[in-house]
Amino acid sequence: MNRFEEKVVIVTGAGSGLGQAAALQLAKEGAKLVLVDINQAGLDDTKKKVQEVASNAETLLVTANVATESEVENFVNQTVERFGKIDAFLNNAGVEGKQDLTEDYGVDEFQKVVSINLNGVFYGMKYVLKVMKEQGYGSIVNTASVGGIRGVGNQSGYAASKHGVVGLTRNSAVEYGEYGISVKAIAPGAIMTPMVEGSLRQIGGDNWEEAGKQFVQGNPMKRFGKPEEIGYLVAFLLSTQADFINGAVIPIDGGQSYKY
Repeated sequence: MNRFEEKVVIVTGAGSGLGQAAALQLAKEGAKLVLVDINQAGLDDTKKKVQEVASNAETLLVTANVATESEVENFVNQTVERFGKIDAFLNNAGVEGKQDLTEDYGVDEFQKVVSINLNGVFYGMKYVLKVMKEQGYGSIVNTASVGGIRGVGNQSGYAASKHGVVGLTRNSAVEYGEYGISVKAIAPGAIMTPMVEGSLRQIGGDNWEEAGKQFVQGNPMKRFGKPEEIGYLVAFLLSTQADFINGAVIPIDGGQSYKY
């Protein structure tokens, strides 16, 4: 499929994990990509992999911290200057933070997680929505989490920030639908990415792989999700085929969010 031929798509958190997987799928489908991450080495790795799956893919790499408003405004401006438009936006960059009970959760850690996961998503929407409103079209997918639609123990900063992403998604869907813009969110469960590996290392240390095997027993499908499975969903949701899906928060978690 070439659903994104001549389409310009921004992907934040593109240097690894879900962002990288989505970028690869979008590249396969013809997208012109603006790849954003705080880690330049990660961006270089993603660009290399993009060229392997789509040798003619046009890419713009921007190193940015999404928790800094001016840096978000800059990558949006660079996109418009280079390509003249923004067709779609995967607002994905995020961190998990430390695991601890709420009473023991550090205030600085809480603020750090919220500044990236929630403020960063807000900044991205603020500046991309302005461009899309002027265009009269566009599609945004925000990366929330199962932790944004239900409680998750020992992760108050992460859960609070991802619940906020859900709220921003639904609010903007109501505000901008009349301008031909659709805004939705995905709510991934445990997908085997560097971030999830880091979480398992917090739990299991050197035995993190065994901790992972135990963890997935609580999932109805008894396995971790694959990053490419997120890529497939994101590509559909950002395509014009999903324009009438507006305000939805879609779990992709093997049924985890429905299990009591």
